[in-house]
Amino acid sequence: MNIQIYADRQALSHAAAVHAAKALRECIRAHGTARIIAATGASQIEFLEALTATANIDWSRVEMFHLDEYVGLPATHPASFRRYLLDRLIDKVGVGRYHLLDGEADPGRVAQQSGDVLAARPVDVAFVGIGENGHLAFNDPPADFTTERPYLIVTLDDACRRQQVGEGWFAAIDDVPTQAISMSVRQILKSEEIIAVVPDARKAAAVKACVEGPVAPMAPASILQTHPNTTLYLDHDSAALLSGTR
Repeated sequence: MNIQIYADRQALSHAAAVHAAKALRECIRAHGTARIIAATGASQIEFLEALTATANIDWSRVEMFHLDEYVGLPATHPASFRRYLLDRLIDKVGVGRYHLLDGEADPGRVAQQSGDVLAARPVDVAFVGIGENGHLAFNDPPADFTTERPYLIVTLDDACRRQQVGEGWFAAIDDVPTQAISMSVRQILKSEEIIAVVPDARKAAAVKACVEGPVAPMAPASILQTHPNTTLYLDHDSAALLSGTR
């Protein structure tokens, strides 16, 4: 992985947005369109703010896929990732085509139908984060590193659900759904380029495990070590436990 470390989350987010904007422009120039995967959550807010404020991106030529969504959560809920993407990306810049995961419909059917569309052509750029438990999308440990299915129905572990409470999306852990539709690890790895945006001290242990530990299902994002074109954007807090940074 290409690891970039910045002073704080604002500097990290700006740098990642500059990189992402350049990648989008190059894809549109080369292919006429750009297919992207968008991540959500508290760690992505400043990055998306910086990216959507960047000039000279023809968003009408962008096709966006949704990384994950809670099963059973209505789109009107503040924690809905559909709502998050509509408010912070799609409606803000006028994304030309987008494919949102309907958490209120039959999850198996949504996973199959969305997966068929996603797998039809390669994804140019995936924007991802890393969870406090090392998850990639909602692939909590131990993650499935073998399935080729584009989307999976997954059960969220307690650490993941506590993170959602800690970030303020839910009032209590019992309010957090126990299942989600998640893009699979192998599908994420099929992206031509991956830009991972990972700020904050609470991610430091997960970052160390995923960057310096072995590639293993108990550290799901460690699989990014195997991808030939991944850039990991960190701030001093999230990089604090890496060798050579203390």
